[in-house]
Amino acid sequence: MMDVPVRVGIVDDQSLVRTGFRLVLEAEPGIEIVGEASDGREALALVRDAAPDVVLMDVRMPGMDGIEATAAISTLADPPHILVLTTFDLDEYAFAAIRAGASGFLLKDVRPEELVAAIRTVHSGEAALSPRVTRRMLELFADRVPVAPGGEPTGGPDASAARDPHAAAIAALTAREREILIAIAEGLNNAELAERFFLSESTVKTHVGHLLQKLDARDRVRLVILAYEHGLLAEG
Repeated sequence: MMDVPVRVGIVDDQSLVRTGFRLVLEAEPGIEIVGEASDGREALALVRDAAPDVVLMDVRMPGMDGIEATAAISTLADPPHILVLTTFDLDEYAFAAIRAGASGFLLKDVRPEELVAAIRTVHSGEAALSPRVTRRMLELFADRVPVAPGGEPTGGPDASAARDPHAAAIAALTAREREILIAIAEGLNNAELAERFFLSESTVKTHVGHLLQKLDARDRVRLVILAYEHGLLAEG
């Protein structure tokens, strides 16, 4: 029995860019292009109508841009994974989209094999962005980038529980889970976590799984952002 293909939507205001990505992905077995969109509003319609598993999302588009579209899509039931397309590495617009719910970002000149690998990575439930890069983006942009254009920043360690449903969940973590969350935010991978805390990697994976579940986080990138926004790195 053949595996079910990964359903991909492409969102970019430049038709040549969309065509380029389509040509690359249509040649790849196990990937199906289910639609294209040229702005954020069309992207929302694409997600509702075609139910892609992964969306390639440009951030700079007229009208509803990729940041606002990502935030809106992330509120839907069973939303697709979103990969942000950007021209510059460590781009503050890309970071705003990550903070709004995207699972990673790609440069538009990404090599075909890297594009395919990133799509498969986010489809499997992982983030196509390392915790170290996430923390670097937080350090560069967190104080000056809102979640969506015109929106309020998600807040820092003083955000109230009324505005922040994660505050109580973080407060309820065990001491070990809190230590591991801080270490993840520092950029440690599972092997490094195991070495620091004298645990087996299987035990580390169990702790990470509990953190993802308790904090309702889709991936480790979201854990890094939550740790940063709640001031946990100051404890490390």
